[in-house]
Amino acid sequence: MNKALRNPLIYIVFVLPAFVLFLAFFIYPIFTAIDNSFTSWNGISKDVTYIGFDNYTTAVHDIAFWKSVRNNVYFILFSCLLQVPVIVIFSLLIANVKRLKGLYKTAVFAPSIMSTAVIGILWGFIYNPDFGLMNELLGLVGIEPIYWLSDRKWAMLAILITNAWQWTGFYIVMVLAAIISIPKELDEAAAIDGATGMQRATKITLPLIMPIISVVIMLSIAGAMKAADIILVMTKGGPAGSTDVMATYMIRYAITSFKHGFGNSIAVLIFIFTMIITVLYQVLIARRNERVEY
Repeated sequence: MNKALRNPLIYIVFVLPAFVLFLAFFIYPIFTAIDNSFTSWNGISKDVTYIGFDNYTTAVHDIAFWKSVRNNVYFILFSCLLQVPVIVIFSLLIANVKRLKGLYKTAVFAPSIMSTAVIGILWGFIYNPDFGLMNELLGLVGIEPIYWLSDRKWAMLAILITNAWQWTGFYIVMVLAAIISIPKELDEAAAIDGATGMQRATKITLPLIMPIISVVIMLSIAGAMKAADIILVMTKGGPAGSTDVMATYMIRYAITSFKHGFGNSIAVLIFIFTMIITVLYQVLIARRNERVEY
């Protein structure tokens, strides 16, 4: 057995299928999208005309495109500044529950396994201006009904809340697993030394789960950059493009308007923006870790 494992061909046999799939479904589509982004191809005909950087020039001069970029930024900020703290707080609370912990974990995780279409329809009823739960609650304190999905001032916030509700439970389970893996002896020793629950949470638990929190933030950023399904279900980018993100902007041109070349240029821009944000975040994390070590 050991002699067989020393044979490089054994490793090639196991790695090759995954490598072929990686090339076919990741590398090849990327280069194909880059190539198509320099064309005016409609995605159907065999006539492909190369137009250089015209698609990119059109995108960067389009106000609607920059509105979609702004909405992606809203997604990122909402996730990192509001959703992540809520995730950590709920994870700490559930970790300290003595009874029915499994029930709470199941309850918070359930939305993340539901279909986005179902969630969009469900929250569409919640946001209904006539009989929706949100306006019913606001009416109890004397606030006039809000047209959540048809008012440009509120539509984006409504989408952000719905998206956060869907995925918060998934991240809570991840953070909760990290908390549970912390040796109980550390918490017990701190409690014996007189540390309060808040002190143990901030001085022991949080520093030890920072790596998983960093992963949650990275996944949130990636999810924010590719968000599209919940928007298509609930508002289709409306009203007047106020909830458009880069992905829905791309879909509108690549599929609905048959501007496949232009749509691919937007896909490439999404990829570039995502890589830039990811690299910047990794640099910040690396510098933070260096400061902690010293």
